[in-house]
Amino acid sequence: MPKLPGLGLTLAIAVLGAAFFVQIGLPLPLLLGPMLACLCAGMAGLPLRGTGTFGTFMRTFLGVAVGSSINPEVVAQIPSYLNTLVFVPIFVIIIGLTGYPLLRRFFGMDHATAFYSAMPGGLQDMLIFGEEAGGDVRAMSLIHATRVLVIVTLAPVLMQWLWQVDLTAPPGAFARDSDPVEIAIMVAAALIGWKAAERIGLFGASLLGPMILTAVLSLTGVISHRPPAEIIWASQFFIGIGVGVKYVGITARELRLYVGAGLAFALLLSVISLGFIEAIHFVAHADHLDSFLSFLPGGQGEMVVIAIVVGADLSFVVTHHLFRLILVITLAPIVAKWMARRDRGTGA
Repeated sequence: MPKLPGLGLTLAIAVLGAAFFVQIGLPLPLLLGPMLACLCAGMAGLPLRGTGTFGTFMRTFLGVAVGSSINPEVVAQIPSYLNTLVFVPIFVIIIGLTGYPLLRRFFGMDHATAFYSAMPGGLQDMLIFGEEAGGDVRAMSLIHATRVLVIVTLAPVLMQWLWQVDLTAPPGAFARDSDPVEIAIMVAAALIGWKAAERIGLFGASLLGPMILTAVLSLTGVISHRPPAEIIWASQFFIGIGVGVKYVGITARELRLYVGAGLAFALLLSVISLGFIEAIHFVAHADHLDSFLSFLPGGQGEMVVIAIVVGADLSFVVTHHLFRLILVITLAPIVAKWMARRDRGTGA
């Protein structure tokens, strides 16, 4: 449970960051404002705290938003994604083949830390695997946080420049225009789906559990709308805090080494991702914006937030991110152990 004084300070700084972004008209103010404000405050040494269980609960509504968008028409389209899904394993392999040597050789990290920092999987899963393999948890956390921070910050700028998307539109109907019974059902689905997924050990439980349960409710006609805009905005706010507070207590050495490594890796990922987006558009004729959001490893929740705001094809975006996460979570520990044995055998 977060300590209340630190939590109050965190929320105050996050609100100020959001208000500043709104005032000067920057994109995604309720995501990027809290994120960058908490980042700066944390690096300045202020005793910020994460929002704990409540912050995780607010994240569940992204899963609800995706699940409530899944209807029979959307399900019928999923087989058509195969021509772009085949790019996902190639994408993951290229990231590993470029990211791992960068972190291992150039930044001098040990095998486990470099490998699990380079894998474009879920943050919590990579930290668990990396810690079990003897990696540096703090280093991995900062590298992944920086990857997400850089990509989530650059993505809106690129989208506005390339496609002139509107990042200020409400991400859905307002609460006053929504059915209160449906809102209550979605809140219950968020909580039940999250906790049920946690109980069975599903990765990404806070996002995937609510998504699956809400998809069932949508396909059976129990609900027919997404969560109100106010709930999506609140989810953005707490996700922004979650990324920003990871920099609390950072030292000069960590800033130079781990954040520097994360920045270099994120820029490398951005170049790789843009190359894949162009290749997919050329070969598979996929929509540029949908491909952009599907092949940017900036965090599944963060990419879903942006996809909701810009009106992208949520099922397309989530399917590609989910396939990437399944591949990484399933195969990363196997590949990491094989590489460690090989290094021991060659004396590397």
